[in-house]
Amino acid sequence: MLANLTVADYMSQHIVTLSKDTDVLEAIEKLIKHRITSAPVIDEQGILIGMFSERNGINVVMKTSYNQTMGGKVSEFMSTDFFRVDSESSILDVAAEFDKTPTRSFPVFEDIDLVGVISRIDVLRALLSVK
Repeated sequence: MLANLTVADYMSQHIVTLSKDTDVLEAIEKLIKHRITSAPVIDEQGILIGMFSERNGINVVMKTSYNQTMGGKVSEFMSTDFFRVDSESSILDVAAEFDKTPTRSFPVFEDIDLVGVISRIDVLRALLSVK
């Protein structure tokens, strides 16, 4: 049953995005305010160039502690190596990818267009929908 559910059915379509020049403290504030685990980083043409996550925010904390300086740009901390999910992928396939990595959310695409973000909690919601 889960294999028939698609990412498009459970992904978040309300995408909170960042630019590479966004201040990291502002980026962290957005993650907290919107209760999300990561945000896509897009360039001027709207192309995904990275992901900024809670884990990247922890790196900011560590840098602040070691260097006694606070701040920086998202581009200094974002991950550029990320897993891309197709919107028509099975929830079960995405669950298998989450099982392989500590990453808590993935960007979702339809062809080349960023259309959403799928998180671990979205996969859990899918599971409950079939009970």
